Amino acid sequence: MHVVVPGPAGKNEGGGAYPQWYAIWTKSHSEQLVADQLQAKGLDVFLPKLSIWSRRGGVRHAIRVPMFSGYLFVHADVDKNVYLDVIKARGVVRMLGERWDCLCPIARQEIEALQQLVESGLAVTPHSYLREGQRVRITAGPLKGVDGILVENKSAKGLLVLSVDLLQRSVAVQIDCTWVAAA
Repeated sequence: MHVVVPGPAGKNEGGGAYPQWYAIWTKSHSEQLVADQLQAKGLDVFLPKLSIWSRRGGVRHAIRVPMFSGYLFVHADVDKNVYLDVIKARGVVRMLGERWDCLCPIARQEIEALQQLVESGLAVTPHSYLREGQRVRITAGPLKGVDGILVENKSAKGLLVLSVDLLQRSVAVQIDCTWVAAA
């Protein structure tokens, strides 16, 4: 496995750019369509989903919906060609940033925390975006090592909020407070 060590100004030691995570804003209900198109073009796409209850024909059942409605993430070394591939995909509104050479990357740790949350299988609920509150680190269990904001602490059960600052969106998961330490 080759590991690229980032240097100054988003460049690796050889002077070339290195892949970063970027957010793609999509048209309403087009997240999966966009993800499928970008994956077909060979891009590394992350579309986190959560389960919600839906009622159709009088029957309740769980369905999977995007964790951040209207957004998905791409991990790429974005040059003008990659940028054009992304924005030409049907359903894309734009990549977040001022222009193709001035995109807003998302912190690797934020995406890794979301990936770990998705893999954990824990029940996740949407939560309002928070900037204030105590930052905590999970010390045990399926989310060990994840940083977040503890917003509720009720008799050993707490509510941990994971945020993507660029999107100003958050999700919440109920956790065992004995697994939490101040970050």
